[in-house]
Amino acid sequence: MGGRGGRTDGPAGPAGSPDVTPPTLTVRWESALPVQEAQLKIHSANAPAIDEAHYAIVVLGLPSRMASGDPQNSADRLKPQAELKLDGKKTIRSSDARILPRDDGPVVVFLFPRSQEISLKDAQVEFEAHIGRLRLTLVFELNEMLYAGKLEL
Repeated sequence: MGGRGGRTDGPAGPAGSPDVTPPTLTVRWESALPVQEAQLKIHSANAPAIDEAHYAIVVLGLPSRMASGDPQNSADRLKPQAELKLDGKKTIRSSDARILPRDDGPVVVFLFPRSQEISLKDAQVEFEAHIGRLRLTLVFELNEMLYAGKLEL
């Protein structure tokens, strides 16, 4: 389940003009039941492990050069962090971010504690992430994240 209305800001050149075209990224609410079921159905060995105590959002499509070498060094260098913003509620900061190396480029998995409930009444959730010098913002419309009549995050 992906969001919409995203924006990606890459590194800026002189006078703030972009010197590099930002990559085309896919942002997916990985802990959503339909996503988990699809991963099981295709027997994906590359699916990140998600526990029930966290919401998980993944970012795919990052250039391989961003996370070359040792994943721990990449995590230290890129310092991925993210937050979920809901109107009138406290911002939920990521409690962990993992960089998973893949042949087609690294995948960043952001974990958010489920201790703060997100409900259909919230209408939308804004996801904002920083991965190295890359910033991205995406809005998830919660009424589009229903599965079998239930909000699945």
